Amino acid sequence: MAKSVTYKILEKHLTEGQLKKGNEIGINIDTTLTQDATGTMADLQYEQMGIDRVQTMLSVSYIDHNTLQMGFENADDHRYLTSFARKYGLVLSKAGNGICHQVNIERFGVPGRTLLGSDSHTPTGGGIGMISIGAGGLDIASAMAGLPFYIRAPKIYGIHLTGRLKPFVSAKDLILKILSILGVKGNVGWVAEYYGSGVAALSVPERATITNMGAELGVTTSVFPSDNTTKEFLKLEGRQNDWSEITAEDDSEYDKIIEINLSELEPMVALPHSPGNVKRIREIEGMTVDQVLVGSCTNSSYRDLTVAADLIAQALQSGKRVNRNVSFGVAPGSRQVAIMTMTNSSFLTFEKFGARILESACGFCIGNGMAPKTNAVSIRTNNRNFYGRSGTLSAKVYLTSPETAIACAITGKITDPRDLENMGIKYPEFQFPKQFVKDDTLFEFPLSVEESKKIELYRGPNIVQPPAGEALPKSIDGEVSIKVDDNITTDHIMPAGARLKYRSNVPVYSQFVFETVDSTFPKRALKNKEAGLHNIIVAGESYGQGSSREHAALCPMYLGVRAIIAKSMERIHKANLINFGILPLTFKNPDDYDKITVGDRIVLKNVRPELIGNSGTIKLNDKTKNISIDLLYDLSERERKTVLLGGTMQVAKNYRGKSFKEIIITE
Repeated sequence: MAKSVTYKILEKHLTEGQLKKGNEIGINIDTTLTQDATGTMADLQYEQMGIDRVQTMLSVSYIDHNTLQMGFENADDHRYLTSFARKYGLVLSKAGNGICHQVNIERFGVPGRTLLGSDSHTPTGGGIGMISIGAGGLDIASAMAGLPFYIRAPKIYGIHLTGRLKPFVSAKDLILKILSILGVKGNVGWVAEYYGSGVAALSVPERATITNMGAELGVTTSVFPSDNTTKEFLKLEGRQNDWSEITAEDDSEYDKIIEINLSELEPMVALPHSPGNVKRIREIEGMTVDQVLVGSCTNSSYRDLTVAADLIAQALQSGKRVNRNVSFGVAPGSRQVAIMTMTNSSFLTFEKFGARILESACGFCIGNGMAPKTNAVSIRTNNRNFYGRSGTLSAKVYLTSPETAIACAITGKITDPRDLENMGIKYPEFQFPKQFVKDDTLFEFPLSVEESKKIELYRGPNIVQPPAGEALPKSIDGEVSIKVDDNITTDHIMPAGARLKYRSNVPVYSQFVFETVDSTFPKRALKNKEAGLHNIIVAGESYGQGSSREHAALCPMYLGVRAIIAKSMERIHKANLINFGILPLTFKNPDDYDKITVGDRIVLKNVRPELIGNSGTIKLNDKTKNISIDLLYDLSERERKTVLLGGTMQVAKNYRGKSFKEIIITE
């Protein structure tokens, strides 16, 4: 059978299982990526595994999320991450060096390798021909310890590209178009693989935009071939020796093919409050704009900022500045991009136009700074526009390309960028420089083994050892502590922004679980836990969208949640629930969701024997309403045993060195 790029790389890294679609497989992880919002917990978990040095080819610790350092907590965590990298052999990318995904593709991305990252936008690496997967921090800790990563062998969306993008239409418009076709749910267990003549017309930064925002589809990852375009990009980075050709074989088998002619695309926009709520710009143009922000790991490359600056330079020539009612900010994705845009005068152009130049960090994308005014319309080039994520609950965030964002900044209204031609602004002929800047000022590379042994880990008062899960009881007996709707994201479960400074302190961070949905949940859940009752969460479709933030499972576990019952749930969050011993269940009949209300007393009888026997079903008895409901679980042998034992840390603690086949569990 002809092999796709996805299956070529998976086959090369297969360590366990049969590479047959739907089967659970274990793959070897070459490189890992952590960032400060999730990496502190991953590192604390790694410590408990007792391994002296990371076992991967390369592991990089990035400080890019909480760089504002409001209060001592973030600074303390950054010091801990620094000491951890020095002690255990990681590369450290310091605050100010840039956003993990942008920096990683510039400096460390290698075609054909596997990358596992504690950030849901890790699939950005697929733009350079890697299998790059986002996961929870505990999975990253396990990979750093040399253990396989487990996934279901995926189905493949073959996204066949022809033609080439027209002026003022960008890669962001392509991924928004794909989101309009596939949506943000129902894609669990799939990979998006791009092929066809149109691929050659897309640069690596453009490909990275597409694979980055492919995370919003809910697919396992997205991947482009490694071709001559990839080779030229690596040559610009001075890493041509890292290149290898990886392309799909002729007649590769794809489970579903999506045909897209790039020449037919037009500027698109994702409306509040979902990346899947996509329309053509023409359908909503004319709306007054309050804020425009260009940056994030999706659109902050040298290519994006140079094109944006060129458009602005032409506007300046005709006397235009940023619209007086618009707050405009630009954030370069990396130190490399910042230095290069300073060199080519793009920074000066932004300043003359009236931009605020922001730090090379995640910043506004996760609600750390640049929160818009009350009821604002905010145009942003980032990848998510979930309710409240901007830091202002009443704000409405629209996701666009840099080209569209600049058009909006000039006019003060939502504007199709093609209309800039009516103002005498032409689309620039972008060209890469002969060489990219290489600057190691804010990198620390691994110490020798002997030097590492002398390092002592720094722990500030906000750093608390993570709690361990408890073995699954024979029956789950408790109440429905909260019932939520469809499309609940990890931001709904665990707020980002300023709250992220408590990520190393689970008892404190747990006080904010479901803060924007029902702020009374944590107190009620703890009260139930203290009374010996289990907490159960009931949810609609696509529960756990968005970030790989494992705290969305870890903190509920701390509050005594033992089961999630949903119509459906997303891959990373489901894996995180399993890692922390929470049982993920789905309704056999989705209509049964309507029969349950908050406060119902629920019993999942003999749940432990059912999992041991692998019946595939659990009976829910609603004692309040005196009804029974059938529930389903879809868990591999490894996943069932992990939940039964109370989570991955319990497995690591009590069964180190044993395969799951060797672990025998009795009632």
